[in-house]
Amino acid sequence: MESVKNRRTIRKYKSQEIPEDLLNELLETAFRAPTMGNMQLYSVVVTRDAERKAKLAPLHFNQPMVTSAPVVLTFCADFNRFSKWCEQRKAVPGYDNFLSFMNAASDALLVTQNFCTLAEEKGLGTCYLGTTIYNPGQIIELLELPKLVVPVATITVGYPDENPQQTDRLPLKGIVHQEVYHDYAATDIDELFGAKESLPENKEFVRINQTETLAQIFTDIRYKKADNEAMSGNLLDVLKKQGFC
Repeated sequence: MESVKNRRTIRKYKSQEIPEDLLNELLETAFRAPTMGNMQLYSVVVTRDAERKAKLAPLHFNQPMVTSAPVVLTFCADFNRFSKWCEQRKAVPGYDNFLSFMNAASDALLVTQNFCTLAEEKGLGTCYLGTTIYNPGQIIELLELPKLVVPVATITVGYPDENPQQTDRLPLKGIVHQEVYHDYAATDIDELFGAKESLPENKEFVRINQTETLAQIFTDIRYKKADNEAMSGNLLDVLKKQGFC
């Protein structure tokens, strides 16, 4: 439990390679994660090759971790393998729909989190890249993913070359609801986000971005409505192309 409490995102890595047997052990153990119907609806693409990492980098907005980490892992929602098994065993698969994508994505994300926890216990550092679902079509092309396979998460992993400060988290009472969901009054929001807003680093974000509030950095700069809508449309198009809609 302490390793999870003390975890932090690592963006700078030593040049030291991760032994293949260690990586395989971590992945195999991560695959003990809960899975829908014991179908294991996920695949993982391991990228070590520098040239391929360089091609992946622009698809993740050129975040430097993609090229500096010794290993990049792309976790995919995968109904291809299971569907082929069904067809080869005289069964007719019906997994070309959005529900099946959600089941496979859930499977893949559970494995992703398992892997991160296990890797950090072995002294490795990880960074989760949320950009995977921003450019799924190009990642599919680069990694040669067939139909019914869609990338949902990317993790950079390596031996840490930094020890950054932990980022803040909301208090337990702000997230856990007993029995039923209790909606937030304005006073609740003020209390829950007040500590985050008062952090010196967040006050500095507001100053250098010339916004009135911290929330405006999220809505007006980092995760804008127009961008969200455009990338949502792109993701839906990719799901159709990959056979999930």
